[in-house]
Amino acid sequence: MKFSTENDLNELLNSLIIPYKERVPDVYRIINGMLEKGMISKEEDIINDHIAFRTLGLPYLGITSLEKIFLHYGYEKRDYYFFPEKKLNAFWYSHPENKYPRIFISELRVSDLSQNAQKIIQKYTKNINSDPVDYIDFKNVSEVSDFFTSALWELPTLDDYQSLLEESEYAAWVIYNRYYLNHFTISIHDLPEDYNRLEKFNDFLKSIEIKLNNSGGEIKESRDGLLKQSSSVAGKVRANFLGSEVIEIPGSYVEFAQRLVLPEFSDLPLSKIKKDHRRDGFETGNADKIFESTYESQQLK
Repeated sequence: MKFSTENDLNELLNSLIIPYKERVPDVYRIINGMLEKGMISKEEDIINDHIAFRTLGLPYLGITSLEKIFLHYGYEKRDYYFFPEKKLNAFWYSHPENKYPRIFISELRVSDLSQNAQKIIQKYTKNINSDPVDYIDFKNVSEVSDFFTSALWELPTLDDYQSLLEESEYAAWVIYNRYYLNHFTISIHDLPEDYNRLEKFNDFLKSIEIKLNNSGGEIKESRDGLLKQSSSVAGKVRANFLGSEVIEIPGSYVEFAQRLVLPEFSDLPLSKIKKDHRRDGFETGNADKIFESTYESQQLK
């Protein structure tokens, strides 16, 4: 039974953004730049298209665990996506109230990795014998919020992190960062006319020295041409590994999405266009390249 209120969901979403912004300095640079250009009059004017999380596909973890939180707050499970090269599954979730961002949750198909990689991951997760989400008091929003930055397993060693990195950069990211918010997404089509196309907005981003993920091109476009996405390259965060070793590793990043009007609504005047009139959901080809925003190939370019 769902007993949360709208205020609870607002509080939870805001609580996820606060530590995320502290870890991603690009967020402040982008927001300040948008304010200076007059795209927005205040930070709250930004429409959040979606937020995303990465997980490990293991018993008591992964999508079936983390999704319980968002299903409790009224979200509904939508489409499934499979990423064979990156060995990932994903689902997205929508809320009946259109003002709330979509949720995108992916999970690593751990059993598809090498025996050595599986052994490293099991080393840290073997003591998780029940779903940690089941122990959260959903009536306590602070407790729910704290879960996303809680230590579900001990800090990895630098050697284990680097071993995972060689095979799956996604695995290495999750083993250290856990459920930290991976990214939030600025809705470009909701901006003023001069900046509501991704091509124009990317020019703005480059003018304020935001480094863009160019895997598959700076703009990733769906097969139907109705969903365009870009993303910044994840900045580095200071990571303290078991044994007191410290290095900088990729943290989180910012995404930018433009959802075009569906053909059947193309005759509607712009003032009448609502969220339901635009392309919804996600695109495997786009998301596959967006994942690489935390990859070394982007960090080093």
